[in-house]
Amino acid sequence: MEGPREFRFSIDRGGTFTDVYAEFFCADGTNGSHVMKLLSEDPGNYPDAPREGIRRVLEAETGIPHPRDTPLDTSRIHSIRMGTTVATNALLERKGERVALVTTAGFADLLHIGNQSRPEIFDLEIRMPDVLYERVVEVCEEVVLPLGDVPGKRAGRDPVRDAAAHPLSGRARQTRGTTGEAVEVRQAPDLAA
Repeated sequence: MEGPREFRFSIDRGGTFTDVYAEFFCADGTNGSHVMKLLSEDPGNYPDAPREGIRRVLEAETGIPHPRDTPLDTSRIHSIRMGTTVATNALLERKGERVALVTTAGFADLLHIGNQSRPEIFDLEIRMPDVLYERVVEVCEEVVLPLGDVPGKRAGRDPVRDAAAHPLSGRARQTRGTTGEAVEVRQAPDLAA
């Protein structure tokens, strides 16, 4: 069997252990997998568990030495998918950095109020979980979907009514949101405030 030419890594870095699963594919059509578990923190042997797992798999499956103190040859790595519970654990245990909530003015209590669900509707002593943030910063801003991008609103529109309802459409700065949709920034936050 010829050595693997492509690796796909899936890594789960937990608080105690890091699990590494690698699929590899060879030029002759054969493939295989390699599974390993290593300590998430072992500063006497390696500084970064996911990188060390990748290094060990590449070394074991290709037969090519990959010294710890040199950059990894990534030419055979097709993809690396990594998940971690470290941040989740830090939140649950209330460890880590201090947190502030930045939100639109008037919505400071949004996360505290939540969705008003009451699983035990007759319970008179509801315990609300503590919020993770210690400070709320309210920002005067306004971001909306442009008229042309609102699903189901394209056909049969009344442009006069639309202009009256949305007087700034067409004059606001447009940009892309984090999920890729176009948004109009009608009032940008005052960063100096």
